[in-house]
Amino acid sequence: MKKLIFSTVLFSFLCFTSFAQVGSGFGIKGGLNYNANGDYFESIGDNAQHPDRNIGYHLGLFGKIGNKLYFKPELIYTYTKSDYNNDDFIMKKFDAPLLVGVKILGPVSVFGGPSLQYIIDSEFDGITIDNVHDDFTIGLNFGIGLNFKNIGIDVRYERGFNDNEATFINSNLGSSTASRIDTRPDQLILSLSVGL
Repeated sequence: MKKLIFSTVLFSFLCFTSFAQVGSGFGIKGGLNYNANGDYFESIGDNAQHPDRNIGYHLGLFGKIGNKLYFKPELIYTYTKSDYNNDDFIMKKFDAPLLVGVKILGPVSVFGGPSLQYIIDSEFDGITIDNVHDDFTIGLNFGIGLNFKNIGIDVRYERGFNDNEATFINSNLGSSTASRIDTRPDQLILSLSVGL
């Protein structure tokens, strides 16, 4: 079911991008993500470790339909990393923000909308995590942008609607403990886009 939903979103994005070639436009984008995943619990009873924020990156495509009021679907590959004491949590995912925006003053616009996330791969301190609770989640994405002809820059905030925990077993020197980590990051995203 999750793959069907993601395939439907991907197909819709491609249709909108094809339509945008005739209408307002489409293009490529990339940038930096300043992110942190949720808390990491070494066991059910232990206190949570809060992550240190790190810089990640994203690359992708966007379509734009409309001018003053517009719809802007995106399909983005995102790489994020969070530090928990001496351990690293790395996540690779596809994001599909479905944004509605409005120009408010000259080249300045504000936008927001749901952001669909599909986790491709996740790894914690060298351990591949296969049992993420939901590979597919929904979050909120909103921000402000500045556009000059075919060049745009925007800054946005993204946050999941709920936690998406992965549980895995840590085996250290013969003892095993169940650990949990939240795979839905909150992040500040800085993007540069080029219309084609």
